[in-house]
Amino acid sequence: MKPREVRSAADARKIVEERGLGHVKVGLFDVDGILRGKYMSRAKFLSALDGGFGFCDVVLGWDSQDQLYDNVRYTGWHTAYPDAPVRIVPESCREVPTESGMLMFLAEFTAQAEKLCPRGVLRRVLADAGQLGFEVRAALEYEFFVFDETPHSVREKGYRNLRPITPGHFGYSMLRTSVLADFHHELLATCEAMDMPLEGLHTETGPGVLEAAIAVDDALAAADKAALFKTFAKVIAQRRGWMATFMAKWSMDWPGQSGHVHVSLVTKTGKSAFYEAESPHGMSRSMRHFLGGQQALLPEFLLLVAPTVNSYRRLVPGYWAPTAATWGVENRTCALRVIPGSEKSQRIEYRIAAADANPYLALAAAIASGLHGIRHQIEPGPAVEGNAYEKKAPAKLSLPTTLLDAARRFGSSKAACEAFGDEFVEHFAATREWEDREARKHVSDWELARYFEIV
Repeated sequence: MKPREVRSAADARKIVEERGLGHVKVGLFDVDGILRGKYMSRAKFLSALDGGFGFCDVVLGWDSQDQLYDNVRYTGWHTAYPDAPVRIVPESCREVPTESGMLMFLAEFTAQAEKLCPRGVLRRVLADAGQLGFEVRAALEYEFFVFDETPHSVREKGYRNLRPITPGHFGYSMLRTSVLADFHHELLATCEAMDMPLEGLHTETGPGVLEAAIAVDDALAAADKAALFKTFAKVIAQRRGWMATFMAKWSMDWPGQSGHVHVSLVTKTGKSAFYEAESPHGMSRSMRHFLGGQQALLPEFLLLVAPTVNSYRRLVPGYWAPTAATWGVENRTCALRVIPGSEKSQRIEYRIAAADANPYLALAAAIASGLHGIRHQIEPGPAVEGNAYEKKAPAKLSLPTTLLDAARRFGSSKAACEAFGDEFVEHFAATREWEDREARKHVSDWELARYFEIV
């Protein structure tokens, strides 16, 4: 049996036994989109297939640096960090090409913890889509920088004077991809082996920066693939003594890194709900309302696609990142790009998302806001033609400019509570307020250079 043929607990048991594995890798994604997991013994894994297992809920109660939140209710010292129930997702079974014969399975929280689980949040949004008669197709694409550095060397250098794998501007370079063909081939092959195939991989403008477009799939599978891609792109880089980063903005000298989300709806019969040949730009009524909901709620949902302090370093004019909830047809200066096409390719690109966003939550935001628009028949505002950065957007389309502002907007959003649940909204907003507070404890090099002598 092949890993991607696994569909049930019985299949999972069969493939593990066929391979004679003593251990299996099991992991789940936390609120920051970081894969947390462990090797699990064969006996424990087979038992967990039927009854689940316990996973310390601290992974819902700490930040990306393993620092404990002091402002969340679900877990903390007050609950003593107990285990939370987790279920294994059999159909997530994948080969791990870097570990001969090893298999990996994704897992997700259940019971009360499911309300905070990013994969669970997306599943609930997709269930809402199903109630409206739609299935969701999606694809994510990422820009990421690769450095000739190691986790040790970047720390020894204080994250300064880092050496990218290639110098200067050279977008869509055949030279760079040919010279470093072994790395590109390894990345492509790994993605194929793990069922997250890339339909495109090329150099972007900047030193050592690449863009990878993951092939389209059903939305939950697309999120799994995107989250795994971010993890294993780093694995492939670090195994050869390099590092990949998905920070939204690692340097003031270079453009930020996006994590664009492409979304479309299909009916239960498989027909596009977005495409209508006779309408302007092929946009159906459902597509217009979906777009209208995305535009209306983007200021409230921004936190889900710009979840770090660093995310807001990217959202400045002139750096290929939108600064207001604008939309346009084939307009890459807008937050929402309508891509006209055919029954198969008509879609919306949610361009506002940064590479540092959790793929499950980014997709949940893009889809839930669109469904809100369909439910309430929200018409989008006028399309932007030309450079959206040069046009003054209405005040209602203005986006939060800091993480704290975005957290407060999200935490007080009625639409967010309806879409994602009160518990998740409260918890995620609190985690981002913590992130902002952690950032404000630190004095930056910019502040020292600006104020140390002068003020």
